Amino acid sequence: MTSSVAKVTSRATARKRRTRPEPFTIVSMIGVGLFMVLCVVPFWMIVSGSFTDEQKLATTGYSLLPKPFSLASYEMIFTGPTVLSAYTASVFITVVGTALALAFTSGLSWVIARRLPYVSRPLAVFAFIPMLFTGGLVPLYLLVTQYLKLQNTYFAVILPLLIAPFLVFIQVSAFRQLPEEIMESARIDGAGEMQIFFRIGLPLSKPILAVVGLFYAVHYWNEWFTALLFISETDKYPLPLLLQNLVSNVSFSQMLPTSSGQSTPVYQLRLALTVVTIGPILLAYPFAQRYFVKGITLGATKG
Repeated sequence: MTSSVAKVTSRATARKRRTRPEPFTIVSMIGVGLFMVLCVVPFWMIVSGSFTDEQKLATTGYSLLPKPFSLASYEMIFTGPTVLSAYTASVFITVVGTALALAFTSGLSWVIARRLPYVSRPLAVFAFIPMLFTGGLVPLYLLVTQYLKLQNTYFAVILPLLIAPFLVFIQVSAFRQLPEEIMESARIDGAGEMQIFFRIGLPLSKPILAVVGLFYAVHYWNEWFTALLFISETDKYPLPLLLQNLVSNVSFSQMLPTSSGQSTPVYQLRLALTVVTIGPILLAYPFAQRYFVKGITLGATKG
């Protein structure tokens, strides 16, 4: 009887020890919580400032609550054609650019990962050289404007960013971890390299495809410097370039329509345009979150 009571007591004690958090876990949770606060508070200040009256922002600055509440900047943004055309440009650049970049990166990575004779090694050298050095800004400008004739087109932003060598390296590592037995079985059944790529390689690589696609989408959505170089027509400005011009040049805000007798709410407009710019790409993360950690882990180790 005594031994059974002792066993029950020891089990209860062990259970309490297992449920009690370790000091490292407590410190980690506190650290992550503080870091989350440091990230959320500035973002909330931007959102709050975008709904705060312009005069209040000019006199007292930001506040946690928008007092007095104002929608003047959002009315300016969504009632005129400037921001809507910028939204259209950013969506086109992001969607088309991400699709093309993912297709080219996947195809290039597959050929390099398969170690095909006379092909894989030259393509690997060709893809990885830009990680060390580039041709420079002047040759790029001459290539896009003088030879390709892409100035003032969206493809002038898409094509220079089409392949990221670092993402090629990650995707090559992921492709090399695919089970070789499955591909050998498909080859025995008569499948060619293209069939293996589309029917086996891509379906088994959804996590890494989601991660690479998300990286490309964020890059294209936030890109403004390439657009600054090659796009001079204001009706083709993407959102980041529109925001950059608004921040650097106050007079640029006069492009946006205002009601008669109203001055342009410059400070409030900057914050509202920031919210409008980062909103869509921020909402894209939850859809790729389940693939993100698995995809990064899959492409971070070599098989």
